[in-house]
Amino acid sequence: MTDSAEDIKSIEDAQDAEGTAEPDHLPGPHTPQGTGPAPDGGYAAARLRLLQDAAPAGPARRAALARLTDDWLGALLTGAAAETGVPGAALVAVGGYGRGELSPRSDLDLLLLHDGRAAAGALAALADRLWYPVWDLGLDLDHAVRTPAEARKVGRADLKVQLGLLDARHLAGDPALTAVLRTTAYADWRESAPTRLPELHDLCRERAGRQGELQYLLEPDLKEARGGLRDATALRAVAASWLADAPRGGLETARARLLDTRDALHLVTGRATDRLALQEQDQVAHVLGMLDADVLLRQTYESARTISYATDVTWREVARVLRARSCRPVLRGLLHGRGAGRLPLAEGVVEHDGEAVLARSARPERDPVLVLRAAAAAARAGLPLAMHAIRRCGLAMAAHPLPVPWPAEAREQLVTLLGAGPHTVPVWESLEAEGIVTRLLPDWERVRCRPQRNPVHTWTVDRHLVETAVRAAALTRRVHRPDLLLIAALLHDIGKGWPGDHAVAGETIARDVAARLGLDARDATVIATLVRHHLLLTETATRRDLDDPATVAAVAEAVGTTGTLELLHALTEADALATGPAAWSTWRAGLVADLADRVAAHLAGRSRPARAVAGPTPEQERLAVVARRTGGPVLALHTPAGPPAATAPRTPGADPEPVGVELLIAVPDQPGVLPAAAGVLALHRLTVHAADLRTLDPAGAGPVLLLRWRVAAEYGALPQADRLRADLVRALDGSLDIPARLTERERAYARHRRAALPVPRPTVTVAPGGSRAATVIEVRAQDAHGLLHRIGRALEAARVTVRSAHISTLGANAVDAFYVTDTAGAPLTAERAAAVVREVQGVLE
Repeated sequence: MTDSAEDIKSIEDAQDAEGTAEPDHLPGPHTPQGTGPAPDGGYAAARLRLLQDAAPAGPARRAALARLTDDWLGALLTGAAAETGVPGAALVAVGGYGRGELSPRSDLDLLLLHDGRAAAGALAALADRLWYPVWDLGLDLDHAVRTPAEARKVGRADLKVQLGLLDARHLAGDPALTAVLRTTAYADWRESAPTRLPELHDLCRERAGRQGELQYLLEPDLKEARGGLRDATALRAVAASWLADAPRGGLETARARLLDTRDALHLVTGRATDRLALQEQDQVAHVLGMLDADVLLRQTYESARTISYATDVTWREVARVLRARSCRPVLRGLLHGRGAGRLPLAEGVVEHDGEAVLARSARPERDPVLVLRAAAAAARAGLPLAMHAIRRCGLAMAAHPLPVPWPAEAREQLVTLLGAGPHTVPVWESLEAEGIVTRLLPDWERVRCRPQRNPVHTWTVDRHLVETAVRAAALTRRVHRPDLLLIAALLHDIGKGWPGDHAVAGETIARDVAARLGLDARDATVIATLVRHHLLLTETATRRDLDDPATVAAVAEAVGTTGTLELLHALTEADALATGPAAWSTWRAGLVADLADRVAAHLAGRSRPARAVAGPTPEQERLAVVARRTGGPVLALHTPAGPPAATAPRTPGADPEPVGVELLIAVPDQPGVLPAAAGVLALHRLTVHAADLRTLDPAGAGPVLLLRWRVAAEYGALPQADRLRADLVRALDGSLDIPARLTERERAYARHRRAALPVPRPTVTVAPGGSRAATVIEVRAQDAHGLLHRIGRALEAARVTVRSAHISTLGANAVDAFYVTDTAGAPLTAERAAAVVREVQGVLE
């Protein structure tokens, strides 16, 4: 934001004296700068040279492009006015062009003003001579023809038009008309601000709800999303009202960076787009001289965060001013019970006018814990923490930092802040915006605004950590050490700022941070263990055979104690809930709880508690009997039975059921069942979200393979079970060529698909110590049509027996574990296992 309320007034005063409305950074057509009037062809060539020249970039190029366009349009008006004989006309730039912010593919917002004396036909001819050359060059144009009085009337009726008039800038013609327009536009805006600003605030909130928050989106809209260029423009309008002003720190830099990114996006795409799509991010980063798309996104997120914070502070100030104007202070205190006085919240912290502020007696330079105490008090009370309070504490911290290790009170206040639930988020974001978090926790800098490319993740790394703490706050009554749970939640992904396995790197960082917070060695070890193994329960529960004793023993060895297991179980749930809706469900929660029960029993020296669901269900046994009797596959496709959605017990934030429906397939044991079944599902456009395979022997009549799938239709309705069975029969007898059909479909998709983004190389590994009875082959790959079919064929070709399979798909990533043995039922030798890995790897690349 370039103009404060005082700046805008001084500009207007100068305009009144000079009779013009041009801002100081953009010379008008009468100045010697620019290229001078140019015919259409000359303007087009000069514009192309300017956009192809890398030397003027950023604000300089936008201003140069505006000057070039000003000169061209000014020449057009001069010539057109002479041809048509229209007196008393002026050409005015409004909106973004009025601000001189022309990106390569920006549209031109133009207003042709006239004094009302010219005939309608002459005005139409004049407008045609202006608009058609613009259209002929393929430039987008937003235009209108009005008198100053008509423009004023439309602005009073339409908020968006009124906002555009605030940026009105004279281009050519009669400057007096533009001066009248600007004067009346600002007068009307300031007069109507008490009613128009709430309307503008509602528009901003509605747009944010529709477009999302720019600082967290993988493909953000640089203009429309919250924290984008629209919000920056709204802050200029608030300042022009003289009712409030935005905080200045970094705001103009943030806005300029978003404009630079939009410029580069226009050059890369050749289109007037504001959406930073994934496939263009690397090219945009290259144009801006950045290392890669992650650096670009991080800078974009930082800019959006600055604008979002300024937006929050500004609208709170607008609300405060409007409340003060609505009634007298005494009456306001009687009606609201707040605002007229200062209500104590904590030592040195009070509530005043809807914010947590420092008490008059507070001395942050003598009280280094005050900033944490104020933040905790604000979050606990559900209040925003006043900007001036944070800045005052920040200045004091620069001279008198919090001692290391922290005193007990500081640690307690941090835990209180993290345990405040959803109210933690806005307070934490305020601390981050003012640089307090990185002063308290220097390791935070590496995860701040760091993007997460996995589409399963809703948030950036830093916001995900805070969101996990928020989720953990709801689970603190389930654990004996809620303080360790909350701190571990805040730190569990802290290693994502470093190369390599983030859990391994995070373990070391978490131990250091725990010591910094003043925790003793035992508690620091617990937190380090939680961070190191925060994915252990989910990965094991969804990818390993829980009936295998080696699975439970491995988890027990990693966790160590029942107290740590209790904390890890809660952290696992909080982490998944904070990741996104695809990461947690009743089904996944049940698997994790089952594993935790088994590990707890193992750690306590007890045998695993019996579970009714450990064996086959009656329906599964029935299907196996029918399959053995008929000698062919039997299918059942249905939604699993359970309590009604309104009464079903569930974890807050979890899906009532896992995605999709359950498909059961029972077939007498024979070669090729897994790839055949997976291929049939792919042909019917069924997405596999989870699956497992087990062997049953009903009544000792011979082994039957039972495959349990969790599937969803890619689009349209689910296929009928009879059709699936018919195709499975054909696949098993060889009359249905699945590989050829899948290849044909992939070719058809490729003809209609956008260029694919690069994806990580698939990995195939042997899980060490995964099982004593089998070898565990783990496959991690980008989910795709027929992926499981290709893996199954490779395992068949390697002549191994798949004893069980555990398929897990999360977003675009598939992580599949296969328990395999040789034909004699023994685990594979190291050499044989390596050969199988090479076989599977080969079919995936």
